[in-house]
Amino acid sequence: MVSRKKSPANASGTSAKLVVGRERFAKISAVEGIVPSAAMKARVARFDQQGLSAAERRREIVKAHKKG
Repeated sequence: MVSRKKSPANASGTSAKLVVGRERFAKISAVEGIVPSAAMKARVARFDQQGLSAAERRREIVKAHKKG
């Protein structure tokens, strides 16, 4: 039986992180049939204008979808 070596990205046993950019995410979403609403597009534009960090963007998205 042949033993397989781990790839350098996974040699330590941890998985490598992958960041999908906005353009690639839009292409993947289109293939899946997901179309962003006007509110979603406006929210992203506002985030860009305000210069929010990734954590701040996530916090605002959660706040927008939180019930109660």
